[in-house]
Amino acid sequence: MPTASRSKTERIDVRASAPIKRLLQEAARASHKNVSEFLLDAGITAANQALADRRRFELDETRWEAFQQAMDRPVQAKPRLAELLSKPGALD
Repeated sequence: MPTASRSKTERIDVRASAPIKRLLQEAARASHKNVSEFLLDAGITAANQALADRRRFELDETRWEAFQQAMDRPVQAKPRLAELLSKPGALD
């Protein structure tokens, strides 16, 4: 999703140390972008990667069949799992 193709109506403010700012400026120059374009493109890529596992996953034919079979199997009681989930956890 190129940044140039979208209308820019919102502002995002970022604070960084001087060394980080210089690093970002150098990387932007190397990418033939300004710092805003560089950060926006990198942020969009990172956001899509962070959300990808929550939205969609892809399987080849063999794994898709195995997945469908697993989803179609009747529910089985799992006493050890039920016991584990009934105990307080580390965060409780």
